[in-house]
Amino acid sequence: MPEYEKAMRPEDITRLFVERSNAGDATGVAALYEENAVMAYPPGELTVGRDAIRALWEKVLANAPRFEPEPPLPTLVSGDVALTSTPPKDGAGARAQVVRRQPDGSWLRVLDQPEFVLPAR
Repeated sequence: MPEYEKAMRPEDITRLFVERSNAGDATGVAALYEENAVMAYPPGELTVGRDAIRALWEKVLANAPRFEPEPPLPTLVSGDVALTSTPPKDGAGARAQVVRRQPDGSWLRVLDQPEFVLPAR
């Protein structure tokens, strides 16, 4: 895998995700995840493992979507684990990720819930 800028703060991951996605770099997006990370995407499904996440993003990025930075909500940190989240600009639910500090001090996603859908009332 190529050398990529590392997320040295949990909040860096969102910026790096936007940069790499907009560059069409599925390998770079997957590098933001731990080897056995779990992503709740596509909606209603789970994508497990960095290789599967890379393959998923290759398909998504083939359509050249454009991602815009979203302002983060306050990060919750407990030791080597943190919860990051953003409210989507389109107002549709929320996004949340659990990230873990790596031995080199960088952070990677462990769990990713990129879309929460509000329950029907």
